[in-house]
Amino acid sequence: MHRPTAEDDVAADLAAVRPALLPRFTAELPGARSAVLTRLWRAFAYEPLPWIRRREAARDGLTLWLADGRRLHGPPSDPYATGDRVTAVELDGVPYTRPELLTAALGVPHATGLAAELGHSTASLALSRAGQEPPGDAWPEPDREWEWEQRVVDGHPYHPNCRSRPGFSVAEQLAYGPEHRPVVRLGLLPVPASECLVSGAWPGELRDGERLLLPVHPWQAAHVLKRGGEPVLAAHPLMALRTLALPGGGPQVKTALSTRLTSSVRDMSVGSVRAAAALSAFAEEMAARTGGLLRVTRTLGAVTAGSPDLAALLRESPRVHAGPGERVVPVAALPGTGLPASPAWLAAFTRLALGVGLRLLELGVALEAHGQNLLVVLSPEGEPLRLVYRDLADIRVGPARLARHGIPLPRLPERILTDDVTALRRKLFGSLVAGALAATAGSGPALAQALAAAVPELPDSPDLAALREEPVPAKALTSMRLTPGHAGDLWTVLPRPSEV
Repeated sequence: MHRPTAEDDVAADLAAVRPALLPRFTAELPGARSAVLTRLWRAFAYEPLPWIRRREAARDGLTLWLADGRRLHGPPSDPYATGDRVTAVELDGVPYTRPELLTAALGVPHATGLAAELGHSTASLALSRAGQEPPGDAWPEPDREWEWEQRVVDGHPYHPNCRSRPGFSVAEQLAYGPEHRPVVRLGLLPVPASECLVSGAWPGELRDGERLLLPVHPWQAAHVLKRGGEPVLAAHPLMALRTLALPGGGPQVKTALSTRLTSSVRDMSVGSVRAAAALSAFAEEMAARTGGLLRVTRTLGAVTAGSPDLAALLRESPRVHAGPGERVVPVAALPGTGLPASPAWLAAFTRLALGVGLRLLELGVALEAHGQNLLVVLSPEGEPLRLVYRDLADIRVGPARLARHGIPLPRLPERILTDDVTALRRKLFGSLVAGALAATAGSGPALAQALAAAVPELPDSPDLAALREEPVPAKALTSMRLTPGHAGDLWTVLPRPSEV
């Protein structure tokens, strides 16, 4: 008897809410399965999973010997490559084309939950791809640069849960997912100012006498708060889903959205709201030490009504850091621009990004510079000029490094402070090298070529030496999903790109 799968559920819902899209959804399923299976096979090839005893590479691919004597066999895995490359993985000679079925067949601890997530990720990815239309103008108007965010269809380039959105119906994915290009109408929920913690300045247009008007995402209003304000604030969802751009180049709104996206449930804690203004001012001061090569989107105001479920943050648009004729593009969206246009362009961008990241790391700040947080300002000719960084919640700050440079440490959340050299390097290299730069390059050989051109031109330092000589750290994304209850990130190391 056939048991309904996530693909079946999405198809049934789609037939009810958008039947015209159903044939395209069906056609996109094989590619979506391959995309998620590719990411899963990368995890099996490189993450420290306790049920994998050894790995053997050969001309015909990679064989993994499991603790129970079974074998997994698949194609060679380039940990830096993107795209749909793995169409099947064999478990004891039986081929699997669907990642959730392979995971269920493995039967390792917590595989059932991960299998369900992978099925949902595959179905949601097919839905995301099915809804695409040929892009309009290659370069959106400056006040519509949020369109770049909506062209990032596949989500995280290396996470098997790249499109997993548990708790979202098909209708809600179509209504709120940035890749579907909706306009989302945020509610404005009035809350007495006396019940709110405010960091920075909350604007007058979001006040009503003695009450603050908190922008509330409609999904949050319906599923968590069970209430919401009048839906009056039209906005365009960005890659982060819960962050939206107001029309006309106005500020961007980060809303509370208490659902799991890829690895974790993101919220806006009271502590993060309390520290928002101080953290923004500190980051702006540190960015000024890069000689104008890095700008930070300032936090304008943050507010919480005593709960991570009811909070919001306003920050300036990255557009304010671009001059006439310049464009600001999230690094994750660069392939949609036709960039990198050449190995020389990729080398120039790598030199810029690594130079900025290493300079801040030397001073004591490790950015989480993945393709969503990191943006690049392009000249009218498309050359990389400088960087813009947004979303400061997950940076790391080393007090000892700051002190060596005579930089005072402001009051910042304890969770972001560490003098652990490994933790600081993991934060930057894991996000920038194994994330933003790798996904932009698209393969290990291309990334190796860019690094070979860029690194010799950077100032020498112990951090740069570690990047040259040691394996590249990366988050063990699948291991984290197979280790419920573990607090914090799990890590692995990838071979240096030149060794792939």
